[in-house]
Amino acid sequence: MTDSKAVSIRNLEFAWPDSPVLLDIASFELKRGERLFLRGPSGSGKSTLLGLIAGVLEPQAGHVEVLGEDMAALPGSKRDRLRADCLGVIFQMFNLVPYLSVVQNVTLPCRFSAGRREAVGGHPVEEAKRLLARLGLTDAKLLERSVTELSVGQQQRVAVARALIGGPQLLIADEPTSALDADARDRFIELLNEEASRSGAALLFVSHDGTLASHFDRGVDLAEINQARAMT
Repeated sequence: MTDSKAVSIRNLEFAWPDSPVLLDIASFELKRGERLFLRGPSGSGKSTLLGLIAGVLEPQAGHVEVLGEDMAALPGSKRDRLRADCLGVIFQMFNLVPYLSVVQNVTLPCRFSAGRREAVGGHPVEEAKRLLARLGLTDAKLLERSVTELSVGQQQRVAVARALIGGPQLLIADEPTSALDADARDRFIELLNEEASRSGAALLFVSHDGTLASHFDRGVDLAEINQARAMT
């Protein structure tokens, strides 16, 4: 039977070296197909929590299960495969590859996915163009440029298209609307929700801006689930 939870966290503890405990979370769950808003101010541990969920960080204690897999128990190669096949991440700093074109950046996850994303989303280049068009990037010449030639807002949209390509089962968005004005922000969140619904993906959207919570199925304040913050 398929686990109904996209993310399940139990008794999680994490601290950076020579620092006090940053995260102490007894329980946190995100259901498959759910769109959840996670709020927290800068420095509260939001990005660290996302790193633990994505398996690029390991907790000192507890369990982080993603799509039924205990991330800390998986060998590094299997964590890499899970990320490549099933996760779409919109990084706060975008993490685009400067020597690749717009389209090449968007299709990059398909190159690491051993066919799964292509099987779900169709031909990578055509799917990349569809997603970019939905995000307002339709100029054929622009799509072949290096991402270093784009504005910050355009780079952000490329990063979003890269996360969405191939219908990942879990979308993680770390402050993805920081470079957008209010109108563009609302359109972007609507698109993100539509694409998540289209593929049946769970969406974990992280921001310091609590006014965005109404766009999602459920909102959680990190301070309410993080006992480390409650004790400081």
